[in-house]
Amino acid sequence: QAQLAESGGGLVQAGGSLRLSCAASGRTFNSYGMGWFRQAPGKEREFVTAISWNGVGTYYADSVKGRFTISRDNSKNTVYLQMNSLKPEDTAVYYCVPARRYGSNWGPVGSWGQGTQVTVSS
Repeated sequence: QAQLAESGGGLVQAGGSLRLSCAASGRTFNSYGMGWFRQAPGKEREFVTAISWNGVGTYYADSVKGRFTISRDNSKNTVYLQMNSLKPEDTAVYYCVPARRYGSNWGPVGSWGQGTQVTVSS
């Protein structure tokens, strides 16, 4: 079972940027896809983006396409989420998790970490 540690969240003004990191241990990191999901207060957890095991394939929710970029460094067992042009509606707790594709959707295949809070002020 992968141990996950998200970091990099914080408070930023609208239009600003943040870079989230997720360090994984306890499993063979480079053998599975990784996803970022987020949960805003009072809302369901939702898919944000995912990356294939080798970093070749990337997938984004429409709401973040063109603004967020997912990447991974398998030598460091780390996945990143670069978030630009942030909007107040991006405010949420962001979680990384091992993920797999089910048709056109992505779903988690491991346990959730603690997440990291992102707050975007208007």
